Amino acid sequence: MAKPSPALRGVILDWGGVLTSPIADTVNAWLESDQIDRESYAAAMRPWVRQAYGAVDEESPVHALERGEVTDAEFEQILADLLVSIDGGPVQADGLLRRMFAASALEDDMLDLVRELRRSGLRTGLLSNSWGARDGYPRHLFGELFDQVVISAEVGMRKPEERIFALAIDRIGLSPQECVFVDDIERNVVAARELGFVTVHHREPALTRAEISRLLAGSLATPGRAAIA
Repeated sequence: MAKPSPALRGVILDWGGVLTSPIADTVNAWLESDQIDRESYAAAMRPWVRQAYGAVDEESPVHALERGEVTDAEFEQILADLLVSIDGGPVQADGLLRRMFAASALEDDMLDLVRELRRSGLRTGLLSNSWGARDGYPRHLFGELFDQVVISAEVGMRKPEERIFALAIDRIGLSPQECVFVDDIERNVVAARELGFVTVHHREPALTRAEISRLLAGSLATPGRAAIA
């Protein structure tokens, strides 16, 4: 007889697009606000995103930014040089990343879920690929939300690299099989699943809450854990 899966004892979550409003909405707001030509943005960014999160992992400026191998200013200049405004003019490089994420908003329903998970006795962790603005995280909330925090540029590695998942697991003190991993990027979800994590592909807060509740209900009972509604 096969051994039962271990009880789920932890949840590790991405930041942008999971605990914040969707990244696409944030970027669209920036393109509109800065009056940036969308075709120039797509021509620059789509190949980078495919290289960073596609089936073939080819190096791109996104890799360097997320690992902290280039400064924010260096990445901003690289991207700005490839962009034009809707009137054909140049795009200001200085502060580009700050402006890009200015419309990002905390997803209160998801933050409440993390608090509930932690109060129920689960260990909670953050595993985030940072896009510059190292001071852009609301770190004053971290103490109440997470037992452990891993931010890519601070550790010199990024999702979906196996080594950053190994670091997150080591820090939180659990096995992958004991953890739910939540991310809005499919490549990261697939990578985590291949390493043994229980995974949730985040699309919207209500669906993620329902899926985590289902997973916890199906896990072996852990003494002292409260239910997640």
